[in-house]
Amino acid sequence: MVNRLFGRQVIYTTETEITRDNVLEVLEIALRTHHQNSREISYLYKYYRGNQPILNRQKDIRPEINNKIVENHAMEIVDFKKGYVFGEPVQYVRRGDAEGVSEKITLLNEYMFAEDKSARDQELAEWFYICGTAYRMVLPDSHVGQEMDESPFEIDTLDPRNTFIVYNNGFGKKPVMGVTYVRKDTGETIYSVYTKDTYFEIVDTMLDKEEPHSLGDIPIIEYAANSARMGAFESVLTLLDALNTVASNRLDGIEQFVQSFMKFINCDIDAETFKELKELGAIKIKGEQGAPADVDIVSQELNQTQTQVTKDDLYQTVLIICGMPDRKGSGTSSGDTGKAVELRDGWAAAESRAKESELMFKKAERRFLKLALRISRDMEGVDLALKDIDVKFTRNKTDNLLVKTQGLQNMLE
Repeated sequence: MVNRLFGRQVIYTTETEITRDNVLEVLEIALRTHHQNSREISYLYKYYRGNQPILNRQKDIRPEINNKIVENHAMEIVDFKKGYVFGEPVQYVRRGDAEGVSEKITLLNEYMFAEDKSARDQELAEWFYICGTAYRMVLPDSHVGQEMDESPFEIDTLDPRNTFIVYNNGFGKKPVMGVTYVRKDTGETIYSVYTKDTYFEIVDTMLDKEEPHSLGDIPIIEYAANSARMGAFESVLTLLDALNTVASNRLDGIEQFVQSFMKFINCDIDAETFKELKELGAIKIKGEQGAPADVDIVSQELNQTQTQVTKDDLYQTVLIICGMPDRKGSGTSSGDTGKAVELRDGWAAAESRAKESELMFKKAERRFLKLALRISRDMEGVDLALKDIDVKFTRNKTDNLLVKTQGLQNMLE
């Protein structure tokens, strides 16, 4: 089990070019770091799906009362950020005033629609926020065994548990090799290794295939959530575990109060008599002089109010660290509207984090677009430059619409 997580490690090499002479050595060294990253990603993915440490909880005192409650706030955090940032499809719009560009960008958006890119972006964003990194692959449409579709390229979201990029550790930290692999039922591992001009296929530790390609770039693109490659809930894992512990202990407290032990003072009772007590609901006891007999219930009720204060404090800390809005607000009714609500209830922080995610996404998206445009130019003759395209996220389309329309009216007048 992974206990401490501080983001994924970036894989570097001193090599500036990958050839058949060094590809096996670079791959072997890179796999050491990748396997650690892969274990951490698997742990975070299981955590996101609800497989959390509280399910392995052991209780020494009264082990028969051992509730294991998972409050899956990890899924809440990922799903909110995914929906808030990528809820509407990412669009490409014209940048600058070059003539004849709008029609080509419209065609590019049609290509993306044909490849169902908005759904692919959702898949990418899920990995993006779970483990801090995600991978997309783009290749020319092969059209093998099927009719030609409406897009000259194919895109796919790769599993980051078996995909990685190797970067040169020199100036610019440029990628020199992209790797994705599969394990066959026979136990063999097949590595697909891409450089800017060559494709290598490696079976276990043997080079099996080498062939050139004309893409001019590595077709595997990494989308990093941040420079540390940390997932959205990774920094609050201990707080999320604490929330699960509080919820489980609260239910244990209730159950232990209901199932309290009985205390017998100065009276002897056997198992048969105790069974009659439980059936009849009453017992007759006799004390002696100087040793009065008594029967009582051993119980100490958990203070639910104080426990709720602790739980609320933990949850509020999670929201603040993750840049999440407070759904309950300040807990009191207010006449605030619009921007005042955003500033008071954490929506401004959520918007700020969303803009950070947009910048990191756009950085990788431009690499993807560069390759997609080259394939479109080679296969369909669509001559479109990267500098003419801007990536737009749609959010809050009707926010303060009255203020915006009044501002427009004032400017027109």
